[in-house]
Amino acid sequence: MIPSLLPTYNRAPLAFERGEGSWLVERDGRRFLDLAAGIAVNALGHAPPALVAALTEQAGRLWHTSNLYEVPQQRALADRLVELTFADTVFFTNSGTESCELAVKMVGRYWHAKGDPEGGKIATFEGSFHGRSSAAIAAAGSEKLTAGFAPLLPGFVHLPWGDHDALEAALADPELGAVLVEPVQGEGGIRPLPDVCLKGLRAACDEKGVLLVLDEVQCGVGRTGRLFAHEWAGIAPDIMMVAKGIGGGFPLGAVLATEAAAAPMTAGSHGSTYGGNPLGCAVGLAVLEHVADPAFLDAVRRKAAALRQRLEGLVAAHPEVFESVRGSGLMLGLRCRVAPADVVQAGYAEDVLTVPAADNVLRILPALTISAEELAEGVARLDRAAARIAATAAA
Repeated sequence: MIPSLLPTYNRAPLAFERGEGSWLVERDGRRFLDLAAGIAVNALGHAPPALVAALTEQAGRLWHTSNLYEVPQQRALADRLVELTFADTVFFTNSGTESCELAVKMVGRYWHAKGDPEGGKIATFEGSFHGRSSAAIAAAGSEKLTAGFAPLLPGFVHLPWGDHDALEAALADPELGAVLVEPVQGEGGIRPLPDVCLKGLRAACDEKGVLLVLDEVQCGVGRTGRLFAHEWAGIAPDIMMVAKGIGGGFPLGAVLATEAAAAPMTAGSHGSTYGGNPLGCAVGLAVLEHVADPAFLDAVRRKAAALRQRLEGLVAAHPEVFESVRGSGLMLGLRCRVAPADVVQAGYAEDVLTVPAADNVLRILPALTISAEELAEGVARLDRAAARIAATAAA
C-alpha cells in the first residue's frame, strides 16, 4: 500500500524539531552540526534573527496578492539585484527548477523574436543538474533523471564535461542558441569550471552569437566567496538562474537577464501565481542585506580557506577513505574511496550532516555564517566518522 507521502525520497531516519545557526536539534534531543545547510539553502544558518524578523514583520502585514497587482517588496528586491549584478531585469520564481523552465523559455523566445524559431538548441554538459521538472531533466539528460519520463523535451545537445572539441563542434551548429552551464557543478560532484574555461566560453558564445546561460542555483549567493560564482572569472552571462541561498530557507528563486536576452518576454509570455510574493521577497531582501556586504564575503573566503586546509589534513589522515578535496569557497567536496553514502551514515553516528553527490563525492555545504570553531568541530566529527569506516573495513 502506498504511503500518504509519495515515496520519492530515501529519507534518513532523522526528524529535526528546531535549528539554531549551524546546529539542528533532533526530536530525541541530539544536536547535529549541519554541514549541509539544506543542500546549500540556509545561507545564514537556521532561524537567523534577521530573517525571522523580516518574515514575521511581513507576515503580520500581507502574505499574498498574486502578480495581478504591484508587489513593492518584489520591485525592491529586483532593483537590488539589478544594482548588484549584470542583470537589467528579474523574474521571481519559487525554486531552481522553475528558474530553469523560464531560462529555457527565454532562450526559445529570444530566437523566435529574431525570426529563427529553430535556432534555440541549448548545449549542456554531462554531470549537470538543473532541477527535476520537464525542461530541467531534459537539459541534464542523464539516465538517472530521465528514465521513464518520455517524451522528453527536445532541443538539448549534451556534451561531455571538459571536452573542448565537442564544445567547438556544438558551437559550429547554426541552430545552437545557447550554452547552459553551472560554474560549479553541485549534484555532479563539486566540479568547478576553471575561470579560464568560463572566460573562453563567454568569448566563444560572443563570437558565435549564442546566449550564455548560467545556473547559479547552488553555487550563487555568496557560496563561493563572491556574490555569484561567475564573478571570479570576470565575465557576465546573458541569463542566470538563482534559487536556494537567495531565500535563506524560504522558497524563492529568480531568473536574472540582460535587456537584450529578455526583451521578447512581454506581458503574457510567462507568469507565476506565487513567484515574488511579499513574504519571499521580504526575506530575500534581508538575505542580500547580509550576503552582499563585502565584509561578509571576505569572511566567507577566510573561512573557506581554513576549511579547505583542514579537509586536506583529513584526506591525509584517512587515505583509505578520502582521495582529494575540490570545490570553491564553502562549496567543497571530498572525493571518496568508499561510497559517499557510507560517510554520510558514519557522520550521523557522530552527529554531523553532509550530502552525497555524483563522482563519489561528499559535499560540504555549511551555512555561510558558520564560525571557525564550528568548522573545526565539523572536521573533527568527520575525522571520527572516517575512523569508524576504517575500523569496520579492518574488522
